[in-house]
Amino acid sequence: AAANAREQEATQQYELSVALTGLNDESAIAQTLAKQVLSLTNAEYVEVKLATGSFSLPEKTLPNRNADLQIPIQTIKNVLGEIVLWRAVPSFTSGEKRLIQTFASQTALALERAKFAQSESRAKVLEESDKLKSAILSSVSHELRTPLSTIKAASSSLRSNEVSWDSPARVELISAIDDEADHLNLLVGNLLDMSRIEAGVLKPKREWNLLAEIVNGVLERMKYFAEEHKIEVDVSEDLPLAPVDYVQMEQVFTNLLSNSLKYAPVSTTVRIEAKVENDMLHIVLSNQGPQVPNEDLERIFDKFYRTTAADKVTGTGLGLSICKGIIEAHGGNIWAENLPNGFAFNFTIPLFLDGKPAPKLPLDSEME
Repeated sequence: AAANAREQEATQQYELSVALTGLNDESAIAQTLAKQVLSLTNAEYVEVKLATGSFSLPEKTLPNRNADLQIPIQTIKNVLGEIVLWRAVPSFTSGEKRLIQTFASQTALALERAKFAQSESRAKVLEESDKLKSAILSSVSHELRTPLSTIKAASSSLRSNEVSWDSPARVELISAIDDEADHLNLLVGNLLDMSRIEAGVLKPKREWNLLAEIVNGVLERMKYFAEEHKIEVDVSEDLPLAPVDYVQMEQVFTNLLSNSLKYAPVSTTVRIEAKVENDMLHIVLSNQGPQVPNEDLERIFDKFYRTTAADKVTGTGLGLSICKGIIEAHGGNIWAENLPNGFAFNFTIPLFLDGKPAPKLPLDSEME
């Protein structure tokens, strides 16, 4: 009988050990322990008290009397909590007390392991955060230097008496200031968007918008940047309205178009087209720039990842990562592909908002 009791006790200890394995949350550990103790002792009431809170079973009013058994949960150095039980009849046997004490020791080890895992996780997060900050500072300090230098040089020339107000050089200097200011604005916007994505607070304000209007607005603002390329657009105004955040979708087109113009050779064509595929809007931005190695096609959307001609083309490596965050926040997907004569970005956007299709435009109603 004694041998059977020891075997049963060992089995129960093993079952608790298995149940606690992999738990890194103190409340989950307390809940698991309380269930195991209640099941094996048939106690009237079990409460597991920890520094971060307590967990009780069953879910009923605490007995209006002193506890019948209290077992500390402790390590060699610290008391982490205690197991409190109520069971007036029958009283707890020495074997049950020994088993609960063993449970308390197992729980103490699990709690120490959980604290260690949480500390390790925080250390990893801090390490990644430091790496991200270092990468941002390194990238941004380099990227800011060029436009700021250009703006400073142009503004200094305009303030001097060397450039007359009627001179063609004045127009060029003003244009340089305007272009570089746009560059800085895009850079700062990307940094702010990335911080929101990292914090999980980049929530799109989805409303019904005309995709052609968004594209035309982006092209108008980037006309000077794109003047050395040929831009072809096949985005019909007859497409269904798209449930998108207008500003965020402008950012997507701006970043993808900016990337295409940077890498595509001068005088080549950059094409933007959109079409409906099932319940999605599929947008393609293609260019005649260099292809990307197949193994890098997915990685180009990672933060700070740059590949083709990265040593010759300026950039922070944030633009494509931001596009991915925005598109995925809209419930869509984004990917890149090599073409026979170039390269293309693809992304999709759902055409339904809260399960409802796009409303008809006023023009559609008038034609019926």
